[in-house]
Amino acid sequence: MENGKDIISPEFLLLIVTATIIGTLARVLSIKMDYRQYPNYPNGYLIHVVTGVVAAALGAFIIPTLMTKNFTAVTFLALAIQQFREVRKIERKSLLDLEGHEYTKRGDAYIDGIAKIFESRNYVALLVAFTTAFTIQMLESYADVTPQIKVIAGSMIGLIVYFLLKYFTKRLKIQDIATVTEGKIEIKGSEMYVDNIFITNVLGEEEAQQWMAGEGVAAVIHPKKEHFRIPLENPGQRQAILFETTRRLGQRRYSFQNPGEGKVVIALIPIIQNFNLFKETILLTPILETVKKTPELLGKTPGEVRYGK
Repeated sequence: MENGKDIISPEFLLLIVTATIIGTLARVLSIKMDYRQYPNYPNGYLIHVVTGVVAAALGAFIIPTLMTKNFTAVTFLALAIQQFREVRKIERKSLLDLEGHEYTKRGDAYIDGIAKIFESRNYVALLVAFTTAFTIQMLESYADVTPQIKVIAGSMIGLIVYFLLKYFTKRLKIQDIATVTEGKIEIKGSEMYVDNIFITNVLGEEEAQQWMAGEGVAAVIHPKKEHFRIPLENPGQRQAILFETTRRLGQRRYSFQNPGEGKVVIALIPIIQNFNLFKETILLTPILETVKKTPELLGKTPGEVRYGK
């Protein structure tokens, strides 16, 4: 695309390739590989890497198309955003279809949060690629430096933007708002108590009661501040905690409760009998965006709430 010719100039080719690689790298780095595994199926990795390459390529092509006064790039960006939203819908549907095959359901709130993350990570790849391309173009226009310096500088700026976006989009975890202690399970007839907190009265037959008393583990979640009870006692958040614990430890039976004193109790009979794993999994469970609140905006009496102007 130089001087009206249908050939990409070496400068633009270097810019596009570098920005696409750095943008794709940002998408690959954002794939979670711990026990939560987002996505958690092999073909899912390929799907998200390919969409990441497309997002990065779009970000890389913005500068060359604007420099050649080809403003149809704006149309392509609008189409790209629509496609990213389709990826979110597909991921949401896929996770909903798998609900019946898990130990415990994720719940709609958790699935919605995961789908939003997948969409936002494509925007991260696009923005990182755009920033890399923009830096290289600025050096091309206003500095007399070698192509190697342009590539290095553009890549560094792109990676800095990636880490800034990663920090901005980072989600809180349960460990940021609560502590977890091991609860003592007591069985009184068909009723179950954890640390003298009533949990359920539907344990059923004597065999099930002995089973829970002998193999059950319980965790008591204590909010660090009073207003942290709001996300902890949200049904979607508790369902997310249950899903993560049962997926990591296995599950034969579970129960949870949020009594008036503000403690959330998770009690289950896991396949892997390890309370430390149980506790760690609860603490690392992400706080859902749909239940997160800003405490400074939550007035306790009428008139305290600050309204936007």
